[in-house]
Amino acid sequence: MKLSRITSLASLFLAVILSAPAFAAPDARSALPGTINYVEGQVNIGSETLNADSVGTAMLSPGQTLDTGTGKAEILLTPGVFLRVDDNSSVRMISPGITNTQVQVDQGRAMVEVAEIHDQNNLRVSQSGVQTQLVKKGLYEFDADQQAILVFDGKAHVQDGDRTVSVGGGKMVALNTGAELKAHSFDKDYYKQSDLYQWSSLRNTYLGEANVNAASLYAVNGYYGPGWIGPGWYWSPVFGGFTFVPADGVLFSPFGCGFFSPFAVVRSPLFVRFGAPFHPGFVHFRPGFVGTVPVRPAVVSGRPGVVAEPPAFHGGAVRSAPPAFHSGAVHSAPPAFHSDSNGGFHGGSGGGSHASHPMGFHR
Repeated sequence: MKLSRITSLASLFLAVILSAPAFAAPDARSALPGTINYVEGQVNIGSETLNADSVGTAMLSPGQTLDTGTGKAEILLTPGVFLRVDDNSSVRMISPGITNTQVQVDQGRAMVEVAEIHDQNNLRVSQSGVQTQLVKKGLYEFDADQQAILVFDGKAHVQDGDRTVSVGGGKMVALNTGAELKAHSFDKDYYKQSDLYQWSSLRNTYLGEANVNAASLYAVNGYYGPGWIGPGWYWSPVFGGFTFVPADGVLFSPFGCGFFSPFAVVRSPLFVRFGAPFHPGFVHFRPGFVGTVPVRPAVVSGRPGVVAEPPAFHGGAVRSAPPAFHSGAVHSAPPAFHSDSNGGFHGGSGGGSHASHPMGFHR
């Protein structure tokens, strides 16, 4: 009788373990390249009008065009790559493959944020017959009206016929000028004041917050919990959209927000939001920040929203992450972070590179 009871309990325990992913994501759906992740204002795919209910369900399929009037849209490409479409713009999907992702900007402006990219990714944007391959993480703008390609950060190869030019951060290429294809400098500070740039930066802020929410759902006592099946797009129930969750450590976007893995969000380093009121659980990082931290930072423990004050500041910059906190609510031992002479930050173990799975799309 006793043995039978033990066997029954063991069977029940095994059933719970095997069904854990279903509990972690009860209404899971997949996200593939072309998935619509945000809509505001007038946005259409052909005759279909998109709205908030389209997020996570509507797709921009091969041959289809997304048009905006007074409105904007965010489209997921490969994991960690976001395509954002400005007002009065048109973007056509050429190929939504994982290893071959191509879109075409026909009208207006679009911005591509690349938080992660691999050698196997063939990520291209076409404009006026010119193809641009994005080869490094960074931030890229495509202006079909002004016939310009701008690289804020990163690296791209711009190809026009048999002529290819490499374009690095802070460089742009003017098209259809009649002159030889050539990269030259542009005023990044000026272009950062544009509505598209500011909107993209705000979207990145929300995605950073959504990442903390989503990653924490798959974190259990400092390890990857039920439902975690690798890096990719994960649904944030609180923010009602997909966000990027890497395999390990932390990836910082071109705008400065961190994308944390479940492992890193539990063993969190110093999370600081510069120049804004304190917001528990908010993740923001501005590389190369120099000077006194203007707001009180927070250390986020194993549970988002549980915070504790770090004890030490030195010379106007954060020198290191605080030592472990031990109390009934907070128990966190972040890896070492320190600033160099220029005020930059450097992470210790677990804070940097990680592997990725090219097929990681989940909700």
